[in-house]
Amino acid sequence: MSLTGLFIRRPVLTTLLMVGIFVFGVVSYRSLPVSDLPTVDYPTISVNASLPGASPETMAATVATPLEKSFSTIAGIDEITSNSSLGSTGVTLQFALDRNVDAAAQDVNAAISKTLAYLPSTIIPPSYRKQNPASAPVLMLALTSSSLSLVDLDEVGETTIAQRLSMIEGVAQVNVFGAQKYAVRVQLDPAALASRGLGVSQVANAIRLNNVMKPTGVLYGAARTLTIQATGQLSNAAEFRKLIIAWKNGAPVRLGDVGTVSDDVQNNKSASWFNNERSIVLFVQRQPGTNTVAVAKAVKAALADVQRGIPPSVKMNVLYDRSVTIERSVEDVKMSLVLALALVVMVIFLFLRNVIATLIPSLTLPMAIVGTFSVMAMLSFSIDNLSLMALTLAVGFVVDDAIVMLENIYRHLEMGKPPMQAALEGAQEVGFTILSMTLSLAAVFIPLVFMGGIIGRLFREFAITIGVAIIVSGVVSLTLTPMLCSRLLKAHGEVQHGRMYNAMERALNGLLHVYERSLGFVMRHRPLTLGFSVIILVATGWLFSEIPKGLFPSDDTGLLSGTTEAAQGTSFPEMMRLQRQVNALIEKDTFVVGYMSSLMGGSSGQLNVILKPAGQRPNADAMVVELTRRL
Repeated sequence: MSLTGLFIRRPVLTTLLMVGIFVFGVVSYRSLPVSDLPTVDYPTISVNASLPGASPETMAATVATPLEKSFSTIAGIDEITSNSSLGSTGVTLQFALDRNVDAAAQDVNAAISKTLAYLPSTIIPPSYRKQNPASAPVLMLALTSSSLSLVDLDEVGETTIAQRLSMIEGVAQVNVFGAQKYAVRVQLDPAALASRGLGVSQVANAIRLNNVMKPTGVLYGAARTLTIQATGQLSNAAEFRKLIIAWKNGAPVRLGDVGTVSDDVQNNKSASWFNNERSIVLFVQRQPGTNTVAVAKAVKAALADVQRGIPPSVKMNVLYDRSVTIERSVEDVKMSLVLALALVVMVIFLFLRNVIATLIPSLTLPMAIVGTFSVMAMLSFSIDNLSLMALTLAVGFVVDDAIVMLENIYRHLEMGKPPMQAALEGAQEVGFTILSMTLSLAAVFIPLVFMGGIIGRLFREFAITIGVAIIVSGVVSLTLTPMLCSRLLKAHGEVQHGRMYNAMERALNGLLHVYERSLGFVMRHRPLTLGFSVIILVATGWLFSEIPKGLFPSDDTGLLSGTTEAAQGTSFPEMMRLQRQVNALIEKDTFVVGYMSSLMGGSSGQLNVILKPAGQRPNADAMVVELTRRL
């Protein structure tokens, strides 16, 4: 008895096998993360170094260059880029895709340690962190307040909100843009210093030595122990003004005598706006491999709890929710998948004209798709546009095996054999054919599995998904389909056809007659047919060369990101004035719902523009052209 015959004669075994595939598939589907594209982790490490007060040229020559020379000796680096600005340098190292980012981080740490001896002695030691340029923020939040200062608003954002969101499962980190941390700023007067014979280094040392928080000691008594506390920590500008930095002619020289001391922020060369109102912006990023939609929902649920613990004047505005566009695109692909299933079933019924005969191959479709989810879960795949596209394309492939099996068994029924005998003999005849069809179709996608680079990483999930769906359909066609045929199909003489069947039979015969006539015409005019084929081939080649090419088509998510650049050396007040002009122009656009604008120092700024829903505005590409022209 053949393997197929085993499943035909033992329907309980076959049913349990199919139930197992279905149950594991449903459970796996519920655990699959949801994203827009497959997860591709780029091994990228960012190194930052600071030297307060140093010019961009000094940073590039004394910090960036030694670091780059040391990093260039690390194996597996594809690209090194650096950016030097006033007092800071950032170096980005992008490694080959097959390089382990943890091992690369150890090499980067060792290279930084070797380079410290060649860097300026006053530099803040360089730090590094792993990052993924492809991990766009899940949520963008803008904090505004009509009564709190930016310093207090920053405290609420970084201490209360950011730390709470960082604790949520699936959240990697919360980045703050436009941070306004409190600091005391001292601007020294050179004339006042010179008249008292003081230097800047003396003032800096005096501030460092007199503004300390050290343990003072403990008093041990017979019955009690007391900890001695000293108020050596200065907390605001008024206290710093009274700080004695030197003694001249028996009189104290205080910090307020040689300069201006004011309450300020650590970085007063950064600013963020939300709809022309100063704000603190939080970018929430998810961990690799987590469910984007689930993380976004968890964050929004946590924000509702956080809102009750912050001042009422603080407004949390959701600038951008990535999960909305992902859900919309995934739902569209799911609808296409359901529509493809319905059309395939309809075509099967149109030609078989039998409900039972249509049901048998139609069961292959959901079983193949659901069974694929188990393998996707084992390989840590996700429900995304590419994996769903693979399942949609697989619909046309997976039903072929079942139809071949059904038609051959039905042929034996028409020969007058009983259903069980027809199923056994028909399945034995085409079993090897279905196996070869399944393996040959799955083998077509093997080259995509081994393709290298970013494209290979992206399409590997697509290739494996569609290949697994085809293999599962082959298993179902060799087990479930012949078993159902042996139990559900009737002998040929027992089937009674109605008027609809006969009408459709006449229509199909008419269609066959039209095809025969057209085929006869083509065979009588072979030179004309070959010439027409050559014209189609040439036209196809020309169209292929003219069609625009790219990795992915432009995706309209409703969010536009851009940068503003001014001349090198533009001051921060001037950049604020220019950025406000840009903000005003964007705000006037009727298709813009809101925007986030920020300056992070230097002569460049960043924009994130939120558009109205698609259908109520031009597409995103047209909006980019129009806003660029207007700005």
